[in-house]
Amino acid sequence: MGESKSPQADAWTIPRANNSMLKLLRSLIPAPGRDQQANDPGAEALAPPSEVSAPGVGSFLFSSHLSLEGGFPIPDWTAAQTWVETIPEPAEQASAWTRLERAWLEHLQLALGPAYRLHENKDSFVLSTLEPHVARATLDFMSKTLQRIARTLDGITEISPWGKDILIVFDDEDSYYRYVSHYYPEDGEFAASGGMYIHAGCGHFLTVKSDLHAIEPIIAHEMTHSCLSHLPIPAWLNEGLAVNTEQRLVPRGAAALTPQQMHQKHCSFWGDAEMQEFWSGKSFLRNDDGNMLSYDLARILVSQLSADWPSFRAFVLDADFTDGGAAAAMEHLGMELGTVVSTLLEQGSGLDRAPAPSRWNEVPERGAF
Repeated sequence: MGESKSPQADAWTIPRANNSMLKLLRSLIPAPGRDQQANDPGAEALAPPSEVSAPGVGSFLFSSHLSLEGGFPIPDWTAAQTWVETIPEPAEQASAWTRLERAWLEHLQLALGPAYRLHENKDSFVLSTLEPHVARATLDFMSKTLQRIARTLDGITEISPWGKDILIVFDDEDSYYRYVSHYYPEDGEFAASGGMYIHAGCGHFLTVKSDLHAIEPIIAHEMTHSCLSHLPIPAWLNEGLAVNTEQRLVPRGAAALTPQQMHQKHCSFWGDAEMQEFWSGKSFLRNDDGNMLSYDLARILVSQLSADWPSFRAFVLDADFTDGGAAAAMEHLGMELGTVVSTLLEQGSGLDRAPAPSRWNEVPERGAF
């Protein structure tokens, strides 16, 4: 996976998977130590748990709250959260949620095949066919990256008190796209990606197998989305923060295009209609150069606007995706977003470049694509 989170320009069409209930789940049986199973590639996959228990409440039955989507087990996370919230002690709630995550990943491991192994440390899971030492290095990288993101984005991140960070590394693109189809609309074409953060019920990161160096920027990008998921920020701000954080924590080699070439592409592409797509987040879903240019324009904007961090932090905490962040930019940065973009692109006065929600035909996007 040599590409970063920024999707490629290729298009892919997602067929919606048929939904059917997962039946005949095996009962929970005692398992050997987790490290022993994870580090033994020849070990036979054990039956995943059919239920999760917690003190003071009845067990959560996976067999009643699990469905198959495209061949992958998907829990009813709303029901799972409702069950966890009935547990009296907050510490037990957090522990129970982690056990739910592990149980789901064990079901997913079984569905993916015997080559997949589940590794974990104190705050992360990795489900993959990576060699044990690579999986452990990835877990360590995830733990360190989470701390570095919190320092880099001082005052705007939030780490959930429940559960662990989850990374699922698919062996091939077919499995990857078949899995993510569950979280996309039934029809349509979408830009290809090297990884994404799924913010639905139980947040988790996805990517396709490659070497550790190629996985690292995707982890940094997607973990940034996870740390920002509590904020109702617009897609351009969400993606701009993620791209800049990724590049700061995991520097990349030289870009394919020079800054001058990218500037020319920007100036040629962004008309009035395209700018409204950008502010609403829809341009990030394009399957042409508009996809790449959206990520780059978001990167440039965040880099420019964040020079005064205290003011920028106040802007991020107040920005709302329903107006593209326009009101918060005026209040906390003293800037009109259309004017900022027009100056960067050397295009006119900016009056037609400002976010105009009345011109958006669909609900705006929040990013983390």
